[in-house]
Amino acid sequence: MAKNITPKEKDFSQWYLDVIRAGELADYAPVRGCMVIRPTGYGIWESIQALFDRAFKESGHVNAYFPLLIPNSFMEKEAQHVEGFAPECAVVTHAGGDELEEPYLIRPTSETVIGHMYSQWVQSWRDLPILINQWCSVMRWEKRPRLFLRTSEFLWQEGHTAHATKEEAVEETMRMLEIYRRIMQEELALPVLHGEKSINERFPGADNTYSCEAMMGDKKALQAGTSHFLGQNFARAFEISFQDKNGEMDFAWTTSWGVSTRLIGALIMTHADNDGLILPPRVAPIKAAIVPISSSEERLKNDLEPTAGKISQLLNTVLGSLCTVVDRQYHLRPGDRFFRHLQKGVPLRIEIGEKEFADDTVTLVRRDDSTKERVSVDSLASRVANILDDMQGGLYKRALDFRKANTFDISSLDELKAFFTKEKAGGFARAHFDGSADDEKDIKDITGGATIRCMPIDDESRGRCIYTGRENARSVIFAKAY
Repeated sequence: MAKNITPKEKDFSQWYLDVIRAGELADYAPVRGCMVIRPTGYGIWESIQALFDRAFKESGHVNAYFPLLIPNSFMEKEAQHVEGFAPECAVVTHAGGDELEEPYLIRPTSETVIGHMYSQWVQSWRDLPILINQWCSVMRWEKRPRLFLRTSEFLWQEGHTAHATKEEAVEETMRMLEIYRRIMQEELALPVLHGEKSINERFPGADNTYSCEAMMGDKKALQAGTSHFLGQNFARAFEISFQDKNGEMDFAWTTSWGVSTRLIGALIMTHADNDGLILPPRVAPIKAAIVPISSSEERLKNDLEPTAGKISQLLNTVLGSLCTVVDRQYHLRPGDRFFRHLQKGVPLRIEIGEKEFADDTVTLVRRDDSTKERVSVDSLASRVANILDDMQGGLYKRALDFRKANTFDISSLDELKAFFTKEKAGGFARAHFDGSADDEKDIKDITGGATIRCMPIDDESRGRCIYTGRENARSVIFAKAY
């Protein structure tokens, strides 16, 4: 167990911050609530970004960029939207030494400014659909910041589409939700429940919101991504109208969807241990650290380091460019060099000492279970690929087993209250519910903060509502969340 990391069993919150610090992922910025993402953390984000960006483009979306500043009047055009975001907005009132005629909001999300632009671009059904994504930062003034999970400024992507029919927009909403689910599970090794949000948890201004919900290591829920069917609400507010095939005027049907750097927080809280970060190989910026080891400077220079370089080139060719690093920090003790890579979550360490060099082998050390094995250089590429695949699947299975072990069926309101108020409470409570928004708020008060995380798409069971007692209620997941 690392001395610089608080055990997660003792203090999960402090453990989380210690893992971030030890892994050199991020630091708090001089501006309250903001963070500096360090190279290791940003490398993870680049890996995540690349996976999603490829999927978006394969599904017909293109990238664009919209302004950081949004006229205050735009936010006021959609009542539910402005009500939902007003408390979080940062406002610019002066620029160039003068007071502005109209205040500008620093982008909390871009539905309004994009809606304005779409109204300029859309006249006919032939102009639809518009399928645009944006990679950017947003600002939502956070009162209780937490690195990656809740910061005033954070990085994300936000997709915004406009369609000629409701059916097309609904299909788009669900398609993007499925892309999120697939990448989170297959690439990030994050088991997620995907489903519809309740009225109280719905995005401001949306007709329906769908989300991917993941269970963290402390058994709380994290909303990992959302996809919103906006209906015609923003189209009406911003006059995104068009002439349909019959010559009639109609408003477009729009969607929006997004994931953010909180996915890095999800990776930490799902996979890390008391020694530091563990990264699924498919999102690890560095998949293998090659560590030459010798007390002889001459042996390092003439034999071990050139061999390490050749192995790096080989693995970069097989596994992907720039996926390895050769550790040349010879001023550090071998144990300290090993520990740096371990705490940064590098999936595999490849040791090359004098014994390995003599018999043309290397020693492989896995980050997930610390197992070691000697492998010949000739079989190294295939063996590394197999280990990384096994590690990827193992991390997913471990997280899925944890979620299953901490998901419980609840049949009454008293049982739900007891579940969330008992000592060391936590987990997912699966129950049936068909109550009102006020009923849901009452449950939140009764349970000390539990909310409906989603109504799972893949759970069509019906039963007696735990609040109203009515039959044929939908299955929902209650949990306390970040």
